[in-house]
Amino acid sequence: MSMIDLAAKRLNGPVIRLHPNDNVVVARVPVEPGTSIPGENIVAREAVQAGYKIATRHLRRGEPILKYNVTIGFAADDMPAGTMLHGHNIAFTEFDRDYAIGADYEPLQMVPEAERATFQGIVREDGRVGTRNFIAILATVNCSATVVQNIADHFTAERLAEFPNVDGVAAFTHSTGCGMELSGEPMQLLRRTLAGYIRHPNVAAVLVIGLGCERNQITGLMQEHGLSAGPKLRHFTMQDTGGTRKSIDAGVAVVREMLAEANQVTRQTVPASHIMVGLQCGGSDGFSSITANPALGHAMDILTRHGGTAILSETPEIYGVEHTLTRRAASQEVGEKLIERIRWWKDEYAAGRDTQINGVVSPGNQAGGLANIFEKSLGSSMKGGTGPLVEVYKYAEPVTKPGFVFMDSPGFDPVSATGQVAGGANVICFTTGRGSMFGCRPAPSVKLATNTPMFRRLEEDMDINCGEVLDGTKSLQEMGQAIFEHILRVASGEKTKSEDLGVGRHEFAPWQIGITG
Repeated sequence: MSMIDLAAKRLNGPVIRLHPNDNVVVARVPVEPGTSIPGENIVAREAVQAGYKIATRHLRRGEPILKYNVTIGFAADDMPAGTMLHGHNIAFTEFDRDYAIGADYEPLQMVPEAERATFQGIVREDGRVGTRNFIAILATVNCSATVVQNIADHFTAERLAEFPNVDGVAAFTHSTGCGMELSGEPMQLLRRTLAGYIRHPNVAAVLVIGLGCERNQITGLMQEHGLSAGPKLRHFTMQDTGGTRKSIDAGVAVVREMLAEANQVTRQTVPASHIMVGLQCGGSDGFSSITANPALGHAMDILTRHGGTAILSETPEIYGVEHTLTRRAASQEVGEKLIERIRWWKDEYAAGRDTQINGVVSPGNQAGGLANIFEKSLGSSMKGGTGPLVEVYKYAEPVTKPGFVFMDSPGFDPVSATGQVAGGANVICFTTGRGSMFGCRPAPSVKLATNTPMFRRLEEDMDINCGEVLDGTKSLQEMGQAIFEHILRVASGEKTKSEDLGVGRHEFAPWQIGITG
C-alpha cells in the first residue's frame, strides 16, 4: 500500500465507507442498536457514537482492521459483523511496513508562473516576505520572562493606535535557558529556535533580554547563529541594566524607538510561493481523516504547485503510516532521514515510555473515536497532501526547500508549531475535531473544524467548517480550494479568529529535549 486512496469514500445513510477493501465503516451520526446499515447488509449490535467504527463482517482474532485500506490495528478477539470497534477491542500490535523509498515519487506538476496566485505580503530588506508585522521581545532565560512580558504588556492597543501597520509587540518567554547543558543538542535546539524567531519574516525588529548569568548567554546565541546587533536587533541583560524596574523602563524605551520604522511597511503584491504553512492537528477525532485533514492536504497540493511550502510535523503522529511518505521521497537521502527520525523516537527517545508513539493517544482523541496512534497517524499524515516529499528537517531548522517537507517535532501542538515558525512558517493551519483554541504569534493560525456540530458550538474560535464535506454540501476538492483561498486572504492581512481573541500570546514553547540539573 502506498498512497492513501481518498477517492473511494461513499456516504451510505448513517455511515461512511472509506474504501472497498475496508472491513469497517465509520458512523457519520450516532447509530442506535438494531439499526440496519444500508449497502453493508449488517445490523448495528450496539450504540455507536459518531466517528466510531463498525465491523462490516465477522472478524477473526488477530485479523488486521482496515480503514482507508490501511492497517490501524488488529482484532483483539473474534467479533461478529455489526460490532463497534474501538480501543477496547482493537489490539495495538507492531507490524512490518515496506518503506520502498521513492517507489511512488512523481515530480510536482507546477502551475505556469504567469498563472500563479498572489497575495499582499510584507517584503523585508533581504527579500523575505512576511504575513504579519510584529516587534518581538525574546527572553534568553526564564529569569527574564517577567521583564519581557511587562514590556510587551505596556504596548496596549491604545498605545499602538498611532502605529496602524504594526500588528503588535509580542513577548516570547520560555521555562529554560539555564540549569541545562552548556553545549550539546538541548542548547543548540533552544538557540536555533530563538534565532528562527529573531530572523522571522513576520518580525520587523527584535529586543533580546537576558538576566546576565544564565547558561544561554546572549553573546553565545548571537555568535552561534551569525546575528549582529543593530537598530533592528537590540539586546541587554537585567544585571547590567540595574534590575527589574530599570530593565522594564529600558525595554519600553527601546521598543518605542523601533515602532516608527516598523510602521513604515506597506503590503505589496507578491507570489504565493512566499507562503510557508505549518500544518497542525489537535483534539483530533474520527472525522479528522475524512474531512479537515484531507481537505487541508488538497489545499497544500494547490499551494505547492504554486511554489509554496507545506511543513508536516509531529513525528509520533505519522508513526504507522510513515511508509506512505518514504515511498514519495524525492531521494534516498530524504527517505532515510525520515526513517532515522522514526527510529530515534522509537528506540531512544520514547522507548518503554507511556507515550503516544507507543500506542496510547490522549483521552480526548479516544473519546473522539480514535483507537490508537496508527489510526490517528492515518489522518494526521493527510494534512501534507499527496505530493512528493522533498526534504526532512530537524526541529526548528530553517526550511529552505519549497514544496512538501517534514520537520521532526513532538506531537504537542505548541511545541511543534513553535519549531515550524522558527523554521520560517508564516501561516499555521490547525485542524481539530474536539475543538482546539490555538494561536501562534507571530504567525496567524487558521482553525479548521472537522464537523459541523463542533464548528457551531465553537464558532467564535473556528475559521473554517470542513464538516461541510461530511454534510455533503462540499466535495474535498471544493473544500481544499476554499482553504487555499482563505490562506491567501489571511496571508494578505485578514485576521483569524484566534487573532481577534488575542490567542497566541503565551504559546511559544521550544522543545525541552534535554535534562535539567
